[in-house]
Amino acid sequence: MKKLALSLLPVFALTAACGEEPAAQPAPVETPEPEPTPSLPAPDQALFSAKLAEACPSLDAVNTAVCKRAGMGSPDVVCEYGLGKDEYLRHKAVLTAGETDWTLTDTDTVCTQGA
Repeated sequence: MKKLALSLLPVFALTAACGEEPAAQPAPVETPEPEPTPSLPAPDQALFSAKLAEACPSLDAVNTAVCKRAGMGSPDVVCEYGLGKDEYLRHKAVLTAGETDWTLTDTDTVCTQGA
């Protein structure tokens, strides 16, 4: 009897293996991509010159300007600039990003700095 049971064991194992169906693959979950938020353009010399002229009309025109982020993830940009015929970056001002536009901060200090 043992011999018969042992000889039929591979047959039962084969039958059991053939009856299994592969598991259904889960449907891929599509995550909606977030809408891109419009960002402000990086301030350049033209934008900085316009903001400074608007805030401090008594100052000479900006001759040269370089603007850099204040730090990683910071909403502020530090602009170094020269006025009139000055080609050196002697002055500093900070622009802060708003909802729709850049804003010159601490205008009292900035306007007296170049006078």
